[in-house]
Amino acid sequence: MRSKYFTAAVIAAVAATLAVGAEDKPKPVITEHGPEKAVGKPEKPPKAGKDGWVSMFDGKTLEGWQASEHPENWKVVDGAIVGGGPRSHLFWMKQQCENCEWIATAKINHGGNSGMYFRAQAIVPEFPKGYEAQVNTSHKDPVKTGSLYNIVKVYDQLVPDDTWFTQHIIADGDHIIIKVNGQTTVDTHDSTYSKGYIALQAHDPGSIMMYKDLYFRSLPIKK
Repeated sequence: MRSKYFTAAVIAAVAATLAVGAEDKPKPVITEHGPEKAVGKPEKPPKAGKDGWVSMFDGKTLEGWQASEHPENWKVVDGAIVGGGPRSHLFWMKQQCENCEWIATAKINHGGNSGMYFRAQAIVPEFPKGYEAQVNTSHKDPVKTGSLYNIVKVYDQLVPDDTWFTQHIIADGDHIIIKVNGQTTVDTHDSTYSKGYIALQAHDPGSIMMYKDLYFRSLPIKK
């Protein structure tokens, strides 16, 4: 009997300790500029020419890219594609994404709003029809970085303003995965769009978005 009571007392003590630990666990500090510290760490960029990866940006020019409207919104500064101003989507013209994987290192200012499109249907002076991985740390839009816009919504601020992070997109058939700094934020299935372009988004005056280390690779087409 003593052993039985002793075991019960130990279990109760452990449960109490875990309950206190859960309450006392520190929560991320969120400021108007996003969290004090980003989740995870930026992924290391792939190497062009290895495992099917190709570089999408030479770090100096916008060769291979085409703006749907307002081409003056986009320029290259210090090895990064910098965008802003009224609505404009910068399309990568060298390959389309059917089954594909692509990754970029991104940064956006306080109150900024951008996006990384994939399987976008056409280069037209309007918002593209296609999938968008949101880029937004502190814009009034509650749908934040790491979301698959209009499909899977992430409301947590994962990255502070003006901080480099990686967003990694995998579109394999109807299976879509998005990772921010290596942390999976979206793992879902959707078959709305099967093939199209990759594009960077500017549409919100006052937003300044920056992209570098952009890499793409095609994935096998499943039959």
